[in-house]
Amino acid sequence: MESLFDMLRTKLKEKGYKLTTQRRVIYDIFIENQGSHLSPEEVYDMVKDKYPEIGLATVYRTLQLLEELDVIYKLNFNDGCNRYELNTNANHHQHHHLICMDCGKVLEVEIDLLDKLEDKIEKEGKFKIVDHNVKFFGYCEDCQSE
Repeated sequence: MESLFDMLRTKLKEKGYKLTTQRRVIYDIFIENQGSHLSPEEVYDMVKDKYPEIGLATVYRTLQLLEELDVIYKLNFNDGCNRYELNTNANHHQHHHLICMDCGKVLEVEIDLLDKLEDKIEKEGKFKIVDHNVKFFGYCEDCQSE
């Protein structure tokens, strides 16, 4: 099985890019924080500890490139900030998210019950679906007990 870094290196090479130190350090942050939904500023703060000379603009450009390469996902939880997470899903479907409207906690849902719906939409709508993104808004267990 191809490692995450090998996959990144291959995708960069296919597009004519090199695996620079900055790109590697930023990608490291996502590997070290799998399952986290990181804002660009959070990535920058973490990267700055390891690579103090990096600039915020480099982080933004690298996040954009990594998203284009489909090795990270850009997420929007309606909190005014884009967030990113590592794409480790081989079948290219994002998982779903539960977003607490009180504390802002984000929980992941790995169950995907939309495959049959996708098949029906593709057949009846003559529409090729490549992905879907579902967000559920409500209150987490901690906020319900307050």
